[in-house]
Amino acid sequence: MPGSVNTRGLVLALGAGGVAAGVAWQRRHLRAIRQDPALAELRRSRGGRGTEIRSADGTRLHAETFNEGGSGPLVVLLHGWTEQLSIWGPVIDHLTQAGLPVLAYDLRGHGRSAQATADDYSLPRFGEDLEAVLASITPEGREVVVVGHSLGAMAIAAWAQDHRVADRIQAAALVNTGLVDLLTGHLLFGEMASRFNSRLAGRVFMGVSAPLPALSSPIAHTLIRHAAFGPSADRAQIAFYERMLLDTPPKVRGACGDAMADMDLLDATERLEVPTLVVAGDRDRLTPPAQARRIAERLPQSAGLIEFDHTGHMSLLERPRELADAVLGLIRSLPSTSAEAALSK
Repeated sequence: MPGSVNTRGLVLALGAGGVAAGVAWQRRHLRAIRQDPALAELRRSRGGRGTEIRSADGTRLHAETFNEGGSGPLVVLLHGWTEQLSIWGPVIDHLTQAGLPVLAYDLRGHGRSAQATADDYSLPRFGEDLEAVLASITPEGREVVVVGHSLGAMAIAAWAQDHRVADRIQAAALVNTGLVDLLTGHLLFGEMASRFNSRLAGRVFMGVSAPLPALSSPIAHTLIRHAAFGPSADRAQIAFYERMLLDTPPKVRGACGDAMADMDLLDATERLEVPTLVVAGDRDRLTPPAQARRIAERLPQSAGLIEFDHTGHMSLLERPRELADAVLGLIRSLPSTSAEAALSK
């Protein structure tokens, strides 16, 4: 009996010690994040002017404009799944420093935009949201370049499928994205997904709407780094995105995941009859470079394919200067007097 009591006491003591160590680990993690000046820089306001736009189904979209007095094409930025417009902050800095005006907006259900009317998160709806933004913000004759990351690029393709592209925009850039069979060649779930119907597997892996923990944790950071970032990403970049992921309503996250699992927009590339740049990360586990190559091969006016080295799915955070330079290069290639004026500064 005494030995049994001692063993029980030892187990309890070890368990209590483990809990205490875990709590201390969590506190150190949260403190390091709060004190990281790089995170504060990512989170700082860029001073955008906010405006509200109504999509065709009545969903309210929040947009912000930057450097409104700039010359050259207006660059319209669409963020990705479980992100917010502020994720473009470092890219916006580089584009506005080059003299360009910029508009970014929160996708439906994300950031400060409202959740979708009738819970509609289908890809065509995201395309209609882009149409509403272009119709509301860009005056007739204004030159526009659209740049979409991940789900934002899918929204551009969905929009192109149903609209006269050249009437609205002069060029496009599709960043870290795929347009069909997202789990084909997927570096996280590829082997498991290959044993099932790809769309069913996509719904299983991407359509999960369970709540996520409210607070950051070292384990969550490790998982996010592995899934979404390349080897050179820093703690601030991961924490910056993690907060957006945690703030995305679970219902929205799951519904968008389902829509992407069912997606087949590859034929929409044939409707992108403007110079279109494709950008990938060579370590992107979510939309591997093979997806980007597949898109680039189908474009009627390909402006090239860029693959960033040592970069994951988050090129807009991991390589903001290089991504901005790629967009600037695309604009310089356009036969546009206003583009030349903006970029000659």
